[in-house]
Amino acid sequence: MRKYLPVVLSLIVIAVTGYLVVNKKKENHSAVTENRVSVKSVGTFSPQRSCARPPQFLKQLNIAQPVVIDLSQKRFKGIALLYGKQFQKALHPKTWEQYGYFGTYTVDKTGNIYLVPMPFISIFPTTFNLQKNIYKLESKTGKLSLFMHFDDVIPNANNPYGVEAIVYDCEDDTLWIAAIDESDYQRQKGVIYHIDLRSKQVLQRVEGFDALSLQLLRSSQGKYLLAGSARESALYAFSLSKGILNEVPEKLLTLPNATEHIRKIKVKGKNRLELQSIPFSYALIAQTGHRDRTYYNAVWNEKQQQWKIKKQ
Repeated sequence: MRKYLPVVLSLIVIAVTGYLVVNKKKENHSAVTENRVSVKSVGTFSPQRSCARPPQFLKQLNIAQPVVIDLSQKRFKGIALLYGKQFQKALHPKTWEQYGYFGTYTVDKTGNIYLVPMPFISIFPTTFNLQKNIYKLESKTGKLSLFMHFDDVIPNANNPYGVEAIVYDCEDDTLWIAAIDESDYQRQKGVIYHIDLRSKQVLQRVEGFDALSLQLLRSSQGKYLLAGSARESALYAFSLSKGILNEVPEKLLTLPNATEHIRKIKVKGKNRLELQSIPFSYALIAQTGHRDRTYYNAVWNEKQQQWKIKKQ
């Protein structure tokens, strides 16, 4: 019996090793299956006429359309309105500089402009507090003021970003807002808020997604909130039904460059999106610098059932 003992032990070792390998493969397969996100379509869609209107105070100042909202921080701190031939003229009262820098904006049906902040290059004593707010440029008066404060948004030196994306919903006069203050390199803890404009009440709070950009979309399959991810170079879609956001998004597409993240989303044609991307890593950068922007056309091919992505 002793002379067979090494053989028996070898067989036992082989069997145990095989069992562990098979079960490890099963575990890996299960993990991949559970975390897999489908790449899909949202149906057919086309550009829709916006309900947004120009600010009313522009008429009082005899400033004719078109007018461009400038947040580039190149010539003016905060917000400036450019107009005239080749947009060489600028409207920029000094009072519009009091809240620092802005990252993006949305306009409602009466011409009010809602802006979200952006930490820019350096951190100052007031930086973190400014990132907790939404600001409003009043349509009738042109007065810029604090519109809403979020106590649960807490930026810090490791992640100075707070409220980061915003879009106005024409259908129910609400705002969709995203904050990414609690996230870090390991954890995605961003929040998407649905806000009633009149009462400033939070209608819904969806946790667990870091949105760098937001856009609403109507398609043949329904209504969606599109979100550019701050974690990866991907575009996601949350389905919307009766004003309620499905908390589990679906991945639509991924940009070819993994270092780029979608900062702006526009519907530019039938089944065609224009995506503006920037490098993003939760560290301070000059987000609005034109040289860091890349533009892509993303077109849904119905026959091939896939997205075609091409750099502009």
